[in-house]
Amino acid sequence: MEEACSIKGFSFSSSSFAASSFLLLFLFFFVWFLVTVVVLIFLLVTLLPRRAVSQNSRLRCGVEKADRLSSHRMAYSGEQGGMPCGFTRQNSGNSISLDFEPDTEYQFVERLEERYKCALCHSVLHNPHQTGCGHRFCHRCMLSLRELDTVPLCPVDKEVIKSQEVFKDNCCKREVLNLYVFCKNAPRCNAKITLGRYQDHLQHCPFQPVQCSNENCREPVLRKDLKEHLSAYCQFREEKCLYCKKDVVVINLQNHEENLCPAYPVSCPNKCLQTIPRTEVDEHLAVCPEAEQDCPFKNYGCTVKDKRGNLQEHEHLALRDHMLLVLEKNFQLEEQISDLYKSLEQKESKIQQLAETVKKFEKEFKQFVQLFGKNGSFLSNMQVLASHIDKSAWLEVQVRQLLQMANQQQSKFDLRPLVEAIDTMKQKITLLETNDQRLVVLEGETNKHDAHINIHKAQLNKNEERFKLLESACYNGKLIWKVTDYKLKKKEALDGHTVSICSQPFYTSRCGYRLCARAYLNGDGSGKGTHLSLYFMVMRGEFDSLLQWPFRQRVTLMLLDQSGKKNHIMETFKADPNSSSFKRPDGEVNIASGCPRFVAHSTLENAKNTYIKDDTLFLKVAVDLTDLEDL
Repeated sequence: MEEACSIKGFSFSSSSFAASSFLLLFLFFFVWFLVTVVVLIFLLVTLLPRRAVSQNSRLRCGVEKADRLSSHRMAYSGEQGGMPCGFTRQNSGNSISLDFEPDTEYQFVERLEERYKCALCHSVLHNPHQTGCGHRFCHRCMLSLRELDTVPLCPVDKEVIKSQEVFKDNCCKREVLNLYVFCKNAPRCNAKITLGRYQDHLQHCPFQPVQCSNENCREPVLRKDLKEHLSAYCQFREEKCLYCKKDVVVINLQNHEENLCPAYPVSCPNKCLQTIPRTEVDEHLAVCPEAEQDCPFKNYGCTVKDKRGNLQEHEHLALRDHMLLVLEKNFQLEEQISDLYKSLEQKESKIQQLAETVKKFEKEFKQFVQLFGKNGSFLSNMQVLASHIDKSAWLEVQVRQLLQMANQQQSKFDLRPLVEAIDTMKQKITLLETNDQRLVVLEGETNKHDAHINIHKAQLNKNEERFKLLESACYNGKLIWKVTDYKLKKKEALDGHTVSICSQPFYTSRCGYRLCARAYLNGDGSGKGTHLSLYFMVMRGEFDSLLQWPFRQRVTLMLLDQSGKKNHIMETFKADPNSSSFKRPDGEVNIASGCPRFVAHSTLENAKNTYIKDDTLFLKVAVDLTDLEDL
């Protein structure tokens, strides 16, 4: 039965109301279902991938840990037979090597956690290894536990440390190397770096003390100040001398200028108010107006000695006295010349007499040789003569005895045959005495001839030495000087017996300058006792009158390296045309010029160097022949 209702003008039946209510309820549940499905899909999309990634990560870590433990066990078991310990270092896959010094105190930015400390030394873990009981130790601490006891115990829980359970904890090592620390040069350096980069930072830290690169400088300098130290403050830096332009160590610069610099201006020793370079002092003294000098007529008897500037006035005022002295000296010389002529004439006459006597002796000597040549040598003849003299003395005794007997028995015997025998014997004795005298004379002549022969031998030896020098002489301006027995010659120089040695002469050409070198093995001048001094000398030659003077060529002095690496030590200088060392020689050799501090004994005799080999060194002198005309 159908019922109808009307409300405020609306009218509906009960059946239509029930249908609409069911429809609304259905729509509500349908919407709720859709919302629930959407939420579930969203959750599945967002949560399931993360869970899968986490599970995969845990699975991968577990596999990696298991592989690492198994590899350590295999390494340990493999090392039991041949290695002193049961732990081995694994190669990291990272191409950058990070490490730090284990025995250094580090200031960490944050407080160091206990898990990063070694259970034995309580310092930050260095190359950490983990035991089966879960405690971490430095690698060397683990080795020390192994060395202390055959069965090592963990110092924390007294558990036995089994070698197959020990593995290198790379995860902990990475965490330790990534801990931040302050630079040791704080607070000046405010850098914060990881522990693994600490040593690399010190190599570039501007506040890190570094050693000065100059030899002999021991002063530590901050890296940021090193450049300024090298250029402005280091006492062992080299600077050019203001006068000679040579590089000199600053600490030695004052001594170089005051004592060694050849161009340093010095005052005249005669106080003439002029300053001249040190090397030109001798030349200045030769013209200095304040230098005291003897009168030019000193050799004639003038005793005046005055300053060079006043001597001209003296010569003008004492002209008459000087002329008288010259005349008196000439008169004396004429007398001496006449006396010399007389003595010369006497000597010439004596020489002629001696020449005739020598010719006479030569003839007698030839006769003597012919006389005794048949009877053997001179010594055998002397022995025969001595025996004859003995016999003659014996015969004289016999004759005297016979004469006595004859006087006693004159009436009994006829003495005529005896007297004739005695006369014959006397003649033989006289002949023997004459031969004895001639032998004495011939012996004197023989001694004279021996003396002449010795003189000729000495001359031949000199000629042989000269020929050897000429054979070994160089004519290309280069000398290779071999100095043997270095230790013995240096000791002789040290004792003062043979202070210097000279080389054989060498030449710039066949008709060129004659030169040589001189070496002081124990040093000379400023290098005495500490250096080998080497000098260059110009010698008097046969062709000096044809050459250009003064000598102007560039000269190089060298000490040759015998290792083959050609680390030669050399000094080069150009001849000073104003120096007396390079003028035309008046004597046998000029004053030497060169390097008193050529090479230090410490460098020359250092076992690391090979300048001396088999107690022998080689010196070389080379003359630059550029612009030198050949004759």
